[in-house]
Amino acid sequence: MGHKFQNIRKILVIKLLHIGDVVLTIPVFRILKENFPDAYVAALVNSGTEEVLIGNPFIDEIIVFDRTITHMNPLKRLFKELSFYRSIKKKNFDMTINLTGGDRGAFVSLLSGAKYRLAYKPQKGFIGKKYFYTHVAEKNGNHALLQNISLLDKFGIYSKGIIDTNIYIPEDADLFVKKIFIENKISKEDIVIHIHPTSRWLFKCWKDEYMAEIIKWLIEKKIYIIITSSPDEKEITKTKKILSLIPESYHSKIINLCGKINIKQLAAISKASDIFFGVDTAPMHIAAFVGTTVIALFGAGQYSWKPWGEKHLVISKNVADRKKMNREDFIQQNINAITPQEVMENFEKVLKGINK
Repeated sequence: MGHKFQNIRKILVIKLLHIGDVVLTIPVFRILKENFPDAYVAALVNSGTEEVLIGNPFIDEIIVFDRTITHMNPLKRLFKELSFYRSIKKKNFDMTINLTGGDRGAFVSLLSGAKYRLAYKPQKGFIGKKYFYTHVAEKNGNHALLQNISLLDKFGIYSKGIIDTNIYIPEDADLFVKKIFIENKISKEDIVIHIHPTSRWLFKCWKDEYMAEIIKWLIEKKIYIIITSSPDEKEITKTKKILSLIPESYHSKIINLCGKINIKQLAAISKASDIFFGVDTAPMHIAAFVGTTVIALFGAGQYSWKPWGEKHLVISKNVADRKKMNREDFIQQNINAITPQEVMENFEKVLKGINK
């Protein structure tokens, strides 16, 4: 039996989190268009994450919340926030779907004036915000992507069986990567591995020495390495440290694009590569979505955040005692318990499956 929502003309999907979280909402938009083909579907995301959704034909509008507001003095911040809420209300949404557990998403839902307001039962934050919604469901323990879809399922908004994971890479991003391959004399017979060794949360990263050892080992196998990171200074510093541990003679096989590319270009790089190697981060999800085989290192959370799909390989360890340490130390101790030898053995399995 399907949904019972009537006269749905405008829908707002709210995901006020990070890039990886927004990536995992992509299947939601196709499902909404399947169920409400004539509806106007908008996405509300934080500034800096919107590029993930650009070009998606199932999204009619991308609304960006300017995160710099949160750094303003309290009075100015309140004025800006209220102004933002008013702008949402003026759009006259009939339904909001809040895929974020935070307070701001709850207030956007309530103040939008939408007749139908869907969300998972809040676990923390402002007391009583569950009453901001008209339809509340209990969250299950599935993969984060399935949690997004399941919220719709719980209220009769069903998928037709197609989980759309298309990043919609523009032609100029594909051409950007082709140019890089030509400039570096990379042929169709060459194996290319995209390595993104960093995360916005540095405690999720593997030891620099271990990462450098893997890169050296891959280069010795005549494999080209494309290394990327976000423009964040901490991430660039970390990748520089990793590269400094690799002898200069190896660097001709490393294409360093750290801090130099946008999200669509990063997606195009992953798509053109044979393997993506990295940690629990947004580029890992993007690589999986464009169909590239992923080898990912996890210190925790692999069941909810592993790369989406069957062909990927997750390497994880659980050696730390969570009761005796904070989350950051727990994850770091676990991920650093993974040895380069274990990673090499898993790489060998995947490399055997590549026919060039």
